[in-house]
Parts: sequence; structure tokens; C-alpha cells
Amino acid sequence: MAKLIVLYKNSTDPKAFDDYYTATHIPLAKKVPGLKAYEVSDGPVVNPAGASPYHLVATLEFASMADLQKGLASAEGRAAASDVAKFATGGVEMLVFDTKPA
Repeated sequence: MAKLIVLYKNSTDPKAFDDYYTATHIPLAKKVPGLKAYEVSDGPVVNPAGASPYHLVATLEFASMADLQKGLASAEGRAAASDVAKFATGGVEMLVFDTKPA
């Protein structure tokens, strides 16, 4: 499996972020070819010491790194990527990696 972790930093308007993310971005991102699973954090995103700079964490799962890369390069993947600037006013970090059983 390959994963894309999207760390959305605290927004200038959390309610507007949540509304747009739920109504517009999630349906757009779910169209990315090869996407097997899509999860988002529920509630505050904190670290063991307390507050964090993140508002929401999204985890997108693909069967392989090749599928992930192909999905992101598709028209749907590019549309989802370009949509981020419309609502992620605090900025975003993305991590991509393969997984294996531990």
C-alpha cells in the first residue's frame, strides 16, 4: 500500500474550511483514480504535549506508489491539488510513502 498524508494547518476561518472541505474538496478528491480509502481526522488534532499547528489530517490510500503517482498526475488529481489553495488558508504539508507490515 502507498499513502498520501495531508496535514492541513490551522485555518484563518476554521468553519469556512470545514464547510468547503466537506462539501467541495472531499467529493473532488474521491474522484482521483486508484484511490482505495480516504479518511479524515475527527475533532482537534493535537500532539502528546497539547495543541498542534494542524486543523485536519487526511489519509489517502492507494494499492501502490505507482497507482498513487498515476492518480495524482491524472486530471482528477490535478483538479484536487489545485483546489487546495481555495480553502487551506493556513497552508498544507503532504507526505507520500509506501507501507509494509510491521
